[in-house]
Amino acid sequence: MKFVYLIFFGYLALTALYGLISVYSRSVRREKLEKHWDRHHLAEGGEPAERTAFVEAGMADYQHGFRRKLIVLVYVLPTLAVIAILIAVNYN
Repeated sequence: MKFVYLIFFGYLALTALYGLISVYSRSVRREKLEKHWDRHHLAEGGEPAERTAFVEAGMADYQHGFRRKLIVLVYVLPTLAVIAILIAVNYN
């Protein structure tokens, strides 16, 4: 029964870690898009609505990008490590 608790609370902790990494990664990406807009379009007198549309389009691309999918490894790698440890310990 304690193993079930370990699994439950382990995945609960991984979910919290996934959320933190996801929020951090999104904020870094948004900041990069805003800085890119400021660097390349601010001198041209770009409108705030254009900047918002540019950032939102970039964030939509990010949602479907490869980097976002890499964050899922937060779940996969620890699970594989635990399975490998269990196999190594129980192998005779």
